[in-house]
Amino acid sequence: MTKNEIKELINMFSEANISKIKIKEKDGFEIELHRDLKTEKIQEAALVCPPSPQPIPQPINVNVVNEATPHKSNKPTLNSPMVGTFYQAPSPGAAPFVRAGMTVKKGDTIGIIEAMKIMNEIQAEYDCKILEVLVDDGQPVEFDMPLFVVEK
Repeated sequence: MTKNEIKELINMFSEANISKIKIKEKDGFEIELHRDLKTEKIQEAALVCPPSPQPIPQPINVNVVNEATPHKSNKPTLNSPMVGTFYQAPSPGAAPFVRAGMTVKKGDTIGIIEAMKIMNEIQAEYDCKILEVLVDDGQPVEFDMPLFVVEK
């Protein structure tokens, strides 16, 4: 029952020729109004609200399944310029922008990172040969996370 409904009930109760009213709702909400008809004033307005159930804290077990490990190599890498979700191809089912063994030139698109619903094309910073792709399609990436191992 809303605050306005309660006010309306009190107004109707004060105009009616009854001395007591009690309303119980299915959800446990109760309201009881009493009045002395001789003095025409409301003596009591009692509201009873059911106690809201308190959630019981449950232990949370977290298992890291696909932990991103930093790439340890002496070879140069092309790194993520932002946080987001990495995509290897321009659309699902399309051929990836680059594969291991391909040579790319500075400015060539090597992937897409989705950040805040915006698709950002990632370009090669310099001419190089892709030796290894370090991230999967649709994988979350962090800022400066290695995406590809390259050979200049």
